Amino acid sequence: MTTQQNGTVFVEISDFLLNCFVRSPSWQIWLSLPLSLLFLLAMGANAILLITIRLEASLHEPMYYLLSFLSMLDIVLCLTVIPKVLAIFWFDLRSISFSACFLQMYIMNCFLAMESGIFMIMAYDRYVAICHPLRYPSIITDRFVIKAAIFALARNVLMTLPIPILSARLYYCGENIIENCICANMSVSRLSCDDVTINRIYQFAAGWTLLGSDLILIFLSYTLILRAVLRLKAEGAMTKALSTCGSHFILILFFSTILLVFILTHVAKKKVSPEIPILLNVLHHVIPAALNPIVYGVRTQEIKQGIQRLLKKGW
Repeated sequence: MTTQQNGTVFVEISDFLLNCFVRSPSWQIWLSLPLSLLFLLAMGANAILLITIRLEASLHEPMYYLLSFLSMLDIVLCLTVIPKVLAIFWFDLRSISFSACFLQMYIMNCFLAMESGIFMIMAYDRYVAICHPLRYPSIITDRFVIKAAIFALARNVLMTLPIPILSARLYYCGENIIENCICANMSVSRLSCDDVTINRIYQFAAGWTLLGSDLILIFLSYTLILRAVLRLKAEGAMTKALSTCGSHFILILFFSTILLVFILTHVAKKKVSPEIPILLNVLHHVIPAALNPIVYGVRTQEIKQGIQRLLKKGW
């Protein structure tokens, strides 16, 4: 469809093309195998974790419910991003429709922020367990988990909804090639013929409001935990207290480190290859998802024993 403004003819586009590592085509070859393995690992490990928590009565506790929620988010994020990236690598299927692109954009923004919210709730769970152990059963209940999950869901669904809406309302009249492997908000918006200032401002404000506030509360929780641990006098109490939140702390490091590097490469984009932020954006959707269930499976005795019991029953 064509339109004319001030004597200039514009062609309205109906789909996008994802330009994935076109400057470094060899990246597609050597990335496809490890990315496929990470995707299969993420799907399998999270599925096993969900089944174990579902079938093992001993794991029907608030902390493991939160972990189940995190696994479901990881699965959805992986399915939203990685199959399309692999389809580009293997079959050069770069085309993506408007609706699919904006849906992917929404799921990525919403579920990524939701993961951050779950990490914040898990940090509060560990804070209560370490700093107020006697009150833990009365504070961290099934009802608390349900309310916290509903809060995280409602907050992120509503706060991230304007991002794809603002992008979808823009007028796309020329170039339809997205210089990315995924439909990232600003990668799509910059193709528009309209002013995208509002999009940039809202993306920045929503990001810092959601992820920024969560990271501040997580940092505060662990500061209070560390202070309480350092006051413990009993022999072995410090080691035991730190081990109860070690797995969670490692998961936060996976999540925040890749996110931080991604932000820094965007800030210093003139000094690094433009392919690096694209690579980090893709990896951020699969590496934490693959490693999260493994870390909990290895470090949490109850989950490890539950998986072993399920395997014995299966055999």
